[in-house]
Amino acid sequence: MDRRLLPLLLALSLPWGPGARAAEWEGSLRGTGRLLVDSNAPRDFSDGATSGPGADLAMSVLGVAEGRGTGERSQVVGRYELGARKYVAYGNEDTLVQAGALEGSFALGTEWGVGAEGHAKDRRGGSRAYSDLGASLFAEYAPDVRLALRLRLGARRFVYRPDHTADFGGPEVGVLGRYRLTPRHTLSVFGDWGSRRYGPFARPFPGVSPAPVRRQDGALTAGAGWTYRGPVKLSLTYAFQEVSSNSFGETALRHRLVGSAGVRLPWRVTLLAQGTLGLSRYPDGIFLSPEIILVEEDEGQNSLSLKLARPVSARVDLEVSWGLWSTRLPRNGLRYTRQVFGVGFTWRDQD
Repeated sequence: MDRRLLPLLLALSLPWGPGARAAEWEGSLRGTGRLLVDSNAPRDFSDGATSGPGADLAMSVLGVAEGRGTGERSQVVGRYELGARKYVAYGNEDTLVQAGALEGSFALGTEWGVGAEGHAKDRRGGSRAYSDLGASLFAEYAPDVRLALRLRLGARRFVYRPDHTADFGGPEVGVLGRYRLTPRHTLSVFGDWGSRRYGPFARPFPGVSPAPVRRQDGALTAGAGWTYRGPVKLSLTYAFQEVSSNSFGETALRHRLVGSAGVRLPWRVTLLAQGTLGLSRYPDGIFLSPEIILVEEDEGQNSLSLKLARPVSARVDLEVSWGLWSTRLPRNGLRYTRQVFGVGFTWRDQD
């Protein structure tokens, strides 16, 4: 163990020592099962000249566990998700996904706090299997309930199993700010920068023959968001991402706007909607990693999803959902389009 972490770990353990107030624990469980109709089960790009990707039926299940422990001056928060998807015809796209996050924080007086956080996501099966790991230390300033600022310093490791030349790792630094204008309106700003080091050599730029060097990218993300919590729940977030690489064909600039809404309808029905608009530019004229677009942005740049939910008992909801995702690579004419229709149930149990 790194000895520099010992003071932090000791601080996190103090509230459970002799004389401290006993920790208070709370948690929740949720499970969802759905039958899906997927219009692009293999998640393929198409040039428009072929018949297009194949549709398939699938069954998906998702389990989520969340917990929180609060002591006199510290807090531990954890979340774990386990999901699986089984296709009828495209068995090679069956997936098993696990994701978890854990955070521990310790208050230094009434305004300052320190802590550690970690997250992991592992996707097995399908054509885009990967693992994404990260950990960081952070300091937080919260003088009152309206304002909170957090600065973090950590590291990330990404492993892309279909093509290990896309594996990277390196340090990251980030900042997050949140300000509550009123009890219903909240503004937030965020920024992250990471240095990504790869194993293979960088591709030389046309007309340039430098000495071989390892590929290295700089990834910058910055944005702002607004949320409203009232009779209708609304949120709007803008993010800009720049991945600058010393390898030809790997530099990308992206603008991303995400909006979501939740509203109660008659007959105890809840409508949830989310839309995403993305604009990408590739200064080198090409982008050599189309699969990474889907990995890092899940389903593509542009999307629209709708879900209707209605309780059928005190703990079970009936859900109907639809989603559309699409993206385009203009230089080579490739398009990615996918629609998913689903119907299922969600069960929840909360302490």
